[in-house]
Amino acid sequence: MPALLNTREVARLLRVDPSSVRRWRAERPPQGPPFIRLSQRVVLYDAAEVRQWLNKHHSTQAPQRKGA
Repeated sequence: MPALLNTREVARLLRVDPSSVRRWRAERPPQGPPFIRLSQRVVLYDAAEVRQWLNKHHSTQAPQRKGA
Protein backbone atom coordinates (compact mmCIF):
# COMPACT_ATOMS: atom_id res chain seq x y z
CA MET A 1 0.00 0.00 0.00
CA PRO A 2 1.49 3.38 -0.99
CA ALA A 3 2.02 6.11 1.59
CA LEU A 4 -0.86 8.56 1.38
CA LEU A 5 -0.64 12.22 2.42
CA ASN A 6 -3.39 14.71 3.15
CA THR A 7 -3.46 18.29 1.89
CA ARG A 8 -1.75 19.70 4.98
CA GLU A 9 1.08 17.15 4.75
CA VAL A 10 1.64 17.88 1.04
CA ALA A 11 1.70 21.61 1.79
CA ARG A 12 4.27 21.08 4.54
CA LEU A 13 6.39 18.94 2.21
CA LEU A 14 6.28 21.56 -0.56
CA ARG A 15 6.63 24.46 1.91
CA VAL A 16 3.48 26.20 0.74
CA ASP A 17 0.23 27.11 2.45
CA PRO A 18 -2.50 24.43 2.32
CA SER A 19 -4.71 26.95 0.50
CA SER A 20 -2.22 26.87 -2.40
CA VAL A 21 -2.55 23.10 -2.69
CA ARG A 22 -6.36 23.40 -2.64
CA ARG A 23 -6.24 26.16 -5.28
CA TRP A 24 -4.04 24.01 -7.53
CA ARG A 25 -6.64 21.23 -7.32
CA ALA A 26 -9.43 23.63 -8.31
CA GLU A 27 -7.62 24.96 -11.41
CA ARG A 28 -8.80 23.65 -14.77
CA PRO A 29 -6.79 21.70 -15.65
CA PRO A 30 -5.43 20.91 -12.14
CA GLN A 31 -1.96 22.40 -11.60
CA GLY A 32 -0.58 20.57 -8.57
CA PRO A 33 0.43 16.99 -7.91
CA PRO A 34 -2.04 14.22 -8.81
CA PHE A 35 -4.64 13.59 -6.12
CA ILE A 36 -7.20 11.01 -5.09
CA ARG A 37 -10.64 12.36 -4.19
CA LEU A 38 -12.30 9.87 -1.84
CA SER A 39 -15.24 12.17 -1.12
CA GLN A 40 -16.17 15.84 -1.33
CA ARG A 41 -14.11 16.53 1.81
CA VAL A 42 -11.40 13.85 1.69
CA VAL A 43 -8.50 14.28 -0.73
CA LEU A 44 -5.30 12.25 -0.51
CA TYR A 45 -2.02 12.24 -2.40
CA ASP A 46 0.27 9.30 -3.14
CA ALA A 47 3.66 10.30 -1.72
CA ALA A 48 5.52 8.74 -4.67
CA GLU A 49 3.41 10.73 -7.17
CA VAL A 50 4.05 13.94 -5.23
CA ARG A 51 7.81 13.25 -5.46
CA GLN A 52 7.50 12.56 -9.21
CA TRP A 53 5.54 15.79 -9.71
CA LEU A 54 8.15 17.72 -7.74
CA ASN A 55 11.01 16.22 -9.77
CA LYS A 56 9.18 17.08 -12.99
CA HIS A 57 9.03 20.72 -11.91
CA HIS A 58 12.65 20.85 -10.77
CA SER A 59 14.69 23.41 -12.69
CA THR A 60 18.45 23.78 -12.87
CA GLN A 61 18.25 27.20 -14.53
CA ALA A 62 17.99 30.47 -12.67
CA PRO A 63 14.73 32.32 -13.37
CA GLN A 64 14.93 35.07 -15.98
CA ARG A 65 14.54 38.59 -14.60
CA LYS A 66 12.28 40.99 -16.40
CA GLY A 67 14.21 43.61 -18.32
CA ALA A 68 17.40 41.54 -18.34
